[in-house]
Amino acid sequence: MFILPAERKLDWKHPPWMTLALILACLLVFLFYQAKDPRLMGQAIGSYLDAGLDELELPLYLDYLERQQLRGETEAGERLEYLRFLHGEGERAGLAAAILTDRAFMDYLEGNRELVMNSAERRYWTEHRPPIQERFIDQLSANEAGLIPAEPSLYRFITYQFLHGGWGHLIGNLVFLFLLGYTVEKALGPGRYLLAYLLCGAVAGGVHGLFHWNEPVALVGASGSISGLMGMYVAFYGLQRIRFFYFVGVYFNYFRAPALVILPVWLGKEIYDYLMAGATGVAYLAHAGGLAAGAALVLLLGKGWFQARETFYEPEQDDRDEAFSADYAHALEAVARMDFDAARKRFEALWQANPDRPVALEHLYQLAKLRPDLPAYRERTVELLHAYLRLQQPENLVKTWQEYLQLAEDRQPLEPEEHNRVLFAALRGDDLGIAEKAFARLRERGAPEQVREAGQLLAAEFGKRRMEPRANEYRQLLKSL
Repeated sequence: MFILPAERKLDWKHPPWMTLALILACLLVFLFYQAKDPRLMGQAIGSYLDAGLDELELPLYLDYLERQQLRGETEAGERLEYLRFLHGEGERAGLAAAILTDRAFMDYLEGNRELVMNSAERRYWTEHRPPIQERFIDQLSANEAGLIPAEPSLYRFITYQFLHGGWGHLIGNLVFLFLLGYTVEKALGPGRYLLAYLLCGAVAGGVHGLFHWNEPVALVGASGSISGLMGMYVAFYGLQRIRFFYFVGVYFNYFRAPALVILPVWLGKEIYDYLMAGATGVAYLAHAGGLAAGAALVLLLGKGWFQARETFYEPEQDDRDEAFSADYAHALEAVARMDFDAARKRFEALWQANPDRPVALEHLYQLAKLRPDLPAYRERTVELLHAYLRLQQPENLVKTWQEYLQLAEDRQPLEPEEHNRVLFAALRGDDLGIAEKAFARLRERGAPEQVREAGQLLAAEFGKRRMEPRANEYRQLLKSL
């Protein structure tokens, strides 16, 4: 069973570049740096078997595991059963791999060889076994860059996050990294997101190390870092109800719940799995540490360094479209009932919330046009002209301007600046006829400098088109100003 937050949809217009970069980094590390591991392991097994070390170490290893089992270590019991199976099948290579990869057993032999081997065995073992460990096993990626609790090193708290134990481990982690990463990256931005990701991974590794402080087994994988992203995700939303995806067996569905309420559920599951799952090789406490670290970063520093961007909390585009359509339909219903006051209020609210959609303002303009003698019509006209200019819709701008000239210009003339804007828009649209009409209006009430500038533009445009008579008319006009 797993539960994932699913409140945000991916916007490919603004890709999560840092998340994609982290995915690429993990892939490259696995494909190139970790590609040496099978070769090294094969060489180690070959050298080990050629030296006949399995005949010497296998009885010692079985005895070592039996004593661990008597102390109540369930993992030792499971490993012992597996080794007996391999031994019964005559799988020497499998036995060699199991012995070679148990670093704790190697440490045990180095510390107790005087007790468990005779002098001839010790000499032979010392001559052949440590070189295999140094030349091959210690060179494996997990032993070079993984986080080994018994041998802590600062750089390993970072490097272990980019290593993985196999294709299944890698793909599983990268899928979850993508599903969670793009949301947290949107909230923080790429720089702070990367810092938070690495910090959560380091804390997750530290928690794992605290409970396995004397173990020589390397921790690898991005699970702790990704768990940190999960903790940050729900902390951003706090007690706001968001959507979660869950999967149980073959059944999956969605549910809504206060975001932070799920955090103790996740933590409890990881702790329960740690206590009950046995020798799975999964670092459940690292997951729990990452979850707690991610949530703490936001809850403690969420009003400072790890504060989410304001745009993060804006509704998704689909949700905005749905809300706009519903409110727009209610406004049209008010128009159909001829309840113009209610319609006006709804369209005003729509326009304020959606300044990039002029349709609401167009309706306000049409409502105001019912009484062109009132100041509201002039105000809506100016507002609509500015909107069309900002949205680069010169045809609609000119159409609205012409309509106003017919209905209200004589009673409530527009300011010269409005005619000047129409003139510039007409010139950009290569409509010299409208430009001249706008200039005529501008000339009536505009300041001399403003009129002179507009006249110079018209003269230049006519000159470009080799319409010298018209160009000269404007040049003569300019001389009289």
